Amino acid sequence: MSGTETAPVGVFVATSTPPEDIAGLAAAAERLGYGEVWVAEDYFCYGGFSGAALALGATSRVKVGLGVVASVARHPAVAAMEIATLARAHPGRFLPGIGHGVPAWTDQMGVTAKSPLAALRECVESVRALLRGETVDLEGKQFAFRAVSATHRPDAEVPILTGVLGPKSLRLSGRIAQGTVMSVLAGTEYLSSALGHIGEGMAEARATEHLVPTFALFSVDRDSKRARAAVRPALAGYLAAVGPHNPLTAAFGYNDHLADLLVGDPGRLPEALPEEWIDTLTVAGDPDDVLERVAALRTAGATSVVLSPVNAASAREELELAASAVLPRLV
Repeated sequence: MSGTETAPVGVFVATSTPPEDIAGLAAAAERLGYGEVWVAEDYFCYGGFSGAALALGATSRVKVGLGVVASVARHPAVAAMEIATLARAHPGRFLPGIGHGVPAWTDQMGVTAKSPLAALRECVESVRALLRGETVDLEGKQFAFRAVSATHRPDAEVPILTGVLGPKSLRLSGRIAQGTVMSVLAGTEYLSSALGHIGEGMAEARATEHLVPTFALFSVDRDSKRARAAVRPALAGYLAAVGPHNPLTAAFGYNDHLADLLVGDPGRLPEALPEEWIDTLTVAGDPDDVLERVAALRTAGATSVVLSPVNAASAREELELAASAVLPRLV
């Protein structure tokens, strides 16, 4: 990797991050040589679009991704307005993502879609149309538009990504979006399976390119055992949240074992996780381990690997270590 290139590795700004710290973290990631900074919209933490604006304003070269906002959290015309604003202010650097939304959060707001697939399709297609300068008239299953057009459309196409998991949603993403944001539990086997479904949708749309930024729970230390131990609680928390009936761990054949583990004492789950799961579901270990895992995810189809530090107290130190001991060795 030359000194003028950015790495196909990004940094995730956790939604537990105080909003006033977002700009500094984004600037530090760019200074260290990371190629992307990602924010999110986990309800009810910092705002996704405002978080992206802070990150974009603090940087000048990196791509800034938003992975992801719920399709039903705001009307697509409002989402398109927000996207256009950031895309015009920071040309070529904003990667907005839209997903179904976590049911627990959308239920709290009373906005859960009766048909998540229809809501996502209507949202993404109408946002793309508005950004192209079209006037949208639509009476859809989820949204209505009455002669809506964008005043400030971007000069260039803005890639719209989704954040989805299941086969039907992945195929839809391949058909209507320019990328799919992959979950922090998306190991190589899941990536291979997901890309097959995405490819079916791309074929229907005659699309040839699709971004696949892949989030990963991350910990690095010169002592591999210490880093691997550090990632266990976060991995256990995510596994408990997704439960034993999910496509991410199903791709590895882990779901039956996961179901057995979840029956026991939740406090013992981090230590009960098999060592293999640290290898396949996280990016954790010494710099050599991290390099190997990043390379494996890229080989499996990730267009970038987005590191999500599991320890806020040591996050900057760990990102500095990865920047000095891993990024220069990527090819």
